[in-house]
Amino acid sequence: MSNSVTARLGKENYMPNYSQFPISIKSGKGMVLTDEDGKEYLDFVAGIAVNALGYGDEDEKKALLSVIESGVLHTSNLYYNSHAVNAAAALNRLAGSREVFFCNSGAEANEAALKMARKKGSGSGKSTIISFAHSFHGRTYGAITVTGQEKYHKGFAPMLPGVVYAEYNNLDSVKALMDERTAAIIVEPLQGEGGIIPATKEFLSGLRALCDSYGALLIFDEVQCGMGRTGKPFCFQNYGIQPDILTLAKALGGGLPMGATLAFDNAAGIFSPGDHAATFGGNVAAAALAEVVLSKLPKLSEEVAAKGAYLHDKLEDLVLKHPDKAAEARGLGFMQGLDLKIPPRDVIGKCMERGLLVCSAGYTVLRFVPPLIATENDIDKAVSIVDSVLSEL
Repeated sequence: MSNSVTARLGKENYMPNYSQFPISIKSGKGMVLTDEDGKEYLDFVAGIAVNALGYGDEDEKKALLSVIESGVLHTSNLYYNSHAVNAAAALNRLAGSREVFFCNSGAEANEAALKMARKKGSGSGKSTIISFAHSFHGRTYGAITVTGQEKYHKGFAPMLPGVVYAEYNNLDSVKALMDERTAAIIVEPLQGEGGIIPATKEFLSGLRALCDSYGALLIFDEVQCGMGRTGKPFCFQNYGIQPDILTLAKALGGGLPMGATLAFDNAAGIFSPGDHAATFGGNVAAAALAEVVLSKLPKLSEEVAAKGAYLHDKLEDLVLKHPDKAAEARGLGFMQGLDLKIPPRDVIGKCMERGLLVCSAGYTVLRFVPPLIATENDIDKAVSIVDSVLSEL
């Protein structure tokens, strides 16, 4: 089919909850995607921080083919499967956690974390969850409630009770809400959908101290900023501050749906059989790809630290060159944002015409979350296209 035919069928049959560009991706290799009409694109979206290894990775192919040839794509959690067990062991080893729950998405990983916090606090009257303005934690009801953006709440009220919102990177605003009823604080160490905003070390350290003082759990949502994207296997490792619960998804499953909730010492042993479940959690095929991604994560993370700094420098150059169009470059590793003074969608559309895929974050930020295999040459090409677009607009 062509782009136009696929887009027409999509509009006729999908619920209208996406604002999609009229292209249909057919194939990919390395950093390059090809649409139904044969046009190629340098990809700096990666399925929104999902496709860490790019496209056509040989180890992913072998792992997936092995699962297909076994004839077992799914078993259920009535039984063990070695791929999921190996992936859980790798996560605990890399993160320093003790227990893993597998699910299918970041929203589900956060739902599990919220249930853990409520259960742990149930015997002592702790039920309040503190979240933050401009945060994003998913689209399911609990996850959307702790998402601190009114636009995601509109039309779905009432939200779930017991959730309050503080100001990101403002510890005093958290102290004003913290009390003996606080069960947990949930925070992104690097806010994604809110506009690519890194936490300060002092802020996260202060949250850790508050949770320790009040007997509350500290939940780090690394659904987008985890899995090597910030130059460490996990974002919290950039800060040296350990959470009690860590949530992951996106890149974890190598392109297949997979989320995980990790429990550290203070949160271990909260769930008992029957407390929580996910039919497809730890799915054989997804877990096999997760094994591949996790095996490459330490080396990839080191490379991203250096190449991410290079990308950041190039984006800062754009700010200096286009002060009327760009206000600031910010982020960590391969999770970078260019805060614009013009609508991001205008830039995204023009970049797409020139063969570059980028996306937005928040209302004003152009987001760069390429596959972790991106090279300096890829970065130069991408930034050159953005430069040409900003010069034109």
